[in-house]
Amino acid sequence: MRKKKSSRRRLTPDPKYGDLMISRFTNSLLQQGKKNIARNILYDALDFVAKKTEKNPVEVFQKAMNNASPLIEVRARRVGGATYQVPTEVRPERRTALAIRWLISNAKERSDKSMAQKLAAELMAAAVGEGGAVKKRDDVHRMAEANKAFAHFRW
Repeated sequence: MRKKKSSRRRLTPDPKYGDLMISRFTNSLLQQGKKNIARNILYDALDFVAKKTEKNPVEVFQKAMNNASPLIEVRARRVGGATYQVPTEVRPERRTALAIRWLISNAKERSDKSMAQKLAAELMAAAVGEGGAVKKRDDVHRMAEANKAFAHFRW
């Protein structure tokens, strides 16, 4: 390795809520560099959540993120001629990235009017432990549990 390792860019907190996680979610939501549109979608979704649940939308968002975050996952590991699915712990950075990705992709698959309503519905469902993102997390945990016998191949 000749070049020095690049440093991670500091993320600026969200202007409305002052939360780094919301800012990161906005960045994952944006398409073709349209950050303002992504922000408006997320803000509309959080307003919709506040109206429906009558709770603090940031707390509902945090709960949804926690419920959708996987603790362990399986990774392919080649030993000899065979490839094993080895359960490994998920780093915190990847944990949030997976939760964000699953929440957005499952929101897109919902059948509501606008993306803001789809996202709000997915966040509310994930906050109470339901929805596609939480189901995906449970599937990943189940897969890791089934392959627990190969845990000794961890690197």
